[in-house]
Amino acid sequence: YFQFVQQWPPTSCKVRGKPCSKPRPLQIFTIHGLWPSNYSNPTRPSNCIGSLFEEGKLYPQLRLNLKRSWPDVESGNDTKFWSGEWNKHGRCSEQTLNQRQYFERSHAMWNSYNITNILENAQIVPNATQTWKYSDIVSPIKTATGRTPLLRCKSDPKKSNNYQFLHEVVF
Repeated sequence: YFQFVQQWPPTSCKVRGKPCSKPRPLQIFTIHGLWPSNYSNPTRPSNCIGSLFEEGKLYPQLRLNLKRSWPDVESGNDTKFWSGEWNKHGRCSEQTLNQRQYFERSHAMWNSYNITNILENAQIVPNATQTWKYSDIVSPIKTATGRTPLLRCKSDPKKSNNYQFLHEVVF
């Protein structure tokens, strides 16, 4: 099976402890990756033998789509991010998806599972003072997609409180 992972850019930048590539991180969920997984081994396969990333296989419209759905919010080098994700995870999917299909499928899933819109429709939006429980976030996503996501949260490395920030949504 595949794990489809979307990240919340402000948290990605916060946990790195460095500024994002843009002065203000994107306020939408973006793709972190599509990772082949298996039930019999708790570790995901990675760095498999297969075709290395070829930028030329990303036709112009796909590149434009990926710049919106799968940007590199940390360094700003989208192509390097895509290359790293394909070479580490995508090559392990080549029996199912070639490089073009891997990126097309990821973008299509991002459109189908639009976490930003789902949460906005449930009045769950970024707010400096409002907090939500895990179930508050999972419930509207499950209702909208028919799937129960895994939420990954992170602490602010600069603070010692118990607050967690939503970092990733995994299907």
